[in-house]
Amino acid sequence: MAELAARDPSERVELLLKMTRRLTELLDQETDLFETHRPQDTRLLQAEKQQLANIYRKETARIAQDKSLVSSAPQERRAALAQATETFHESLERNRIAGLAMRQVTEGIVRAVADEVARTRAAPASYAPGQTPRPDAPNYNSSAITLNKSV
Repeated sequence: MAELAARDPSERVELLLKMTRRLTELLDQETDLFETHRPQDTRLLQAEKQQLANIYRKETARIAQDKSLVSSAPQERRAALAQATETFHESLERNRIAGLAMRQVTEGIVRAVADEVARTRAAPASYAPGQTPRPDAPNYNSSAITLNKSV
């Protein structure tokens, strides 16, 4: 489904209202998973969230271009949609903040691990205190670590 299959403005508002509420639920679930340090569990939400977000984006763009798509729907339903949209934007902001925090924590952990690996590998290999390795001894400090900034 690439767009809402609404027959009239009232149905379009109702479908958009349901979709907005569902997107808000998904975002809140994802945010809760971030806040409880379980980002791996968000993968279960991604397909539905992405599909609804694409439809939502297209529909809101269409409505912005042509207000008649919703203008004759009952006022109380349009008001409910406006309220649901406000709640959705609040959830988006909370999700953004939680996602940034999770990313910073993850990057910090990766950076600490990389620093520790680099420090450990940089220590000279010797057989006794105060001795240095033989010049012909293999150099085991030549490996690298790669950091991926995505979460």
